[in-house]
Amino acid sequence: MTQDQALNILKTGASAFLTGEPGSGKSHTIKLYIDYLIEKDVSPSVTASTGIAATHIGGMTIHSWSGLGIKNDLSVYDLEALLEKEYIVKRIRKAKVLIIDEVSMLSANTLDMIEKVCSYIKHDSHKPFGGLQVIFVGDFFQLPPIIKLQDKTSTLEMFESSNLAFDSSAWKNLNPIICYLTEQHRQSDKDFVSILKNIRENKVDKVVHDILQKRILKNKDTKGSVQKITKLYSHNIHVDKVNNLELDLIKDKTKIFEMTKTGRDFIADNLVKNCLSPYKLELKKGAKVMCTKNNPEKGFVNGSIGDVAKFSSKTTFPIVRFTNEKGYVREVEIEPMEWSVTDGGQTIATIKQIPLRLAWAMTIHKSQGMSLDEAMMDISQVFEYGQGYVALSRVRTLSGLHLIGYNEMSLKVHPEVLMKDIDFKEKSEEAEYEFHKMTKTELYKIQDNYVNSIATPGGIKKSEEKRIYKKSKFKTKTKKKNNYNVDSDVDYDFEEVIY
Repeated sequence: MTQDQALNILKTGASAFLTGEPGSGKSHTIKLYIDYLIEKDVSPSVTASTGIAATHIGGMTIHSWSGLGIKNDLSVYDLEALLEKEYIVKRIRKAKVLIIDEVSMLSANTLDMIEKVCSYIKHDSHKPFGGLQVIFVGDFFQLPPIIKLQDKTSTLEMFESSNLAFDSSAWKNLNPIICYLTEQHRQSDKDFVSILKNIRENKVDKVVHDILQKRILKNKDTKGSVQKITKLYSHNIHVDKVNNLELDLIKDKTKIFEMTKTGRDFIADNLVKNCLSPYKLELKKGAKVMCTKNNPEKGFVNGSIGDVAKFSSKTTFPIVRFTNEKGYVREVEIEPMEWSVTDGGQTIATIKQIPLRLAWAMTIHKSQGMSLDEAMMDISQVFEYGQGYVALSRVRTLSGLHLIGYNEMSLKVHPEVLMKDIDFKEKSEEAEYEFHKMTKTELYKIQDNYVNSIATPGGIKKSEEKRIYKKSKFKTKTKKKNNYNVDSDVDYDFEEVIY
């Protein structure tokens, strides 16, 4: 299914699961739908399963949005207690469209609890999620939910009894239309695409192993030019060690940029915790850095890699040197940018920082969603299904893949996901066929009827802010609101799991 076909299905108001291989355009498609809704005076609730994923899309965690926090079970008393939290009741009752990104990292139990909260607060137990249009976004071949079990010691054992989101009662009752994107926008290398497909379909054979073996670096290779390439590790301890060591090796003066924050303390603190840029960013001339935000106007995106060439004599901001695959070099001054959370069209918390982080190394978890030209990775210590696949699929070409090592676990996919993926593809083809039978007139009528039925009477509050959003969407020098109208809360008992 193409992105346009999936977008047309979403516009009809049907609940859906938007999925596809890494680089198929899931994030781009969902952003187009969010923009469409905002243009039509509909304020979608944009959430994700983790804080990092939520920060990527300008949203908040689904745990915080629903008021669940870190609960593992939900009693009648818990539901009644939620009614005492006016901000949660108001948020859920006014919601029309709920988007949940990185759904693969939500357990079945958590999704069931979210559905109960929505139905209970919206006073409609006859419809899944209380009648909301729910859009799940993600890829179950990627990172699974982390489940803390006292009597389990490994992820493989944890999955003996499945706890994946699609096994939940909530998913089955919702019965979302499957939109399986089949285009590839990250990898253009046919051989590499074939390898990733073989891993995804559990068809790792001698050919795949032979090719990957050739990508393993020898000791002498790790000391050459490849040493400057971003490294991916499965554990934070390796990442911190590499970044701190490399920065210390540069004999130059350190420039420190501290993050600023405004608005509600708890919300701002969560933004700080989930932002890929650190609160205290330490840079030196020559430091290897990665952009943590998109700015197409200046020509960089989340994941762009460069080196600090110098610091501006006027602003002291870093000027980063980017080199493309053709050897073209350009220098860009990286100015502070904002990450915000809004509620009802009003910004309630904002953080501001230089959108950079040290890029000699990063964790595989934090790399999910990024596209890299090159990466050196050690996936010999991966500890869960999908982790190795996520790491490998970050790079665009086979020539950009440099392995320190890998093991059998790093190429494993979840057996239940493997079977379910076949079902997803079949259902997506059926949906594509059914919608293809519609005339454009019929399709547009359904879309118009739906969006008119959920649009805010008189338009979204602060329509002037929406006009400003359109004009300054990608401008860094213009004070702007968050791209999406997303909700927030002040639940001080909430704790997030951050990777």
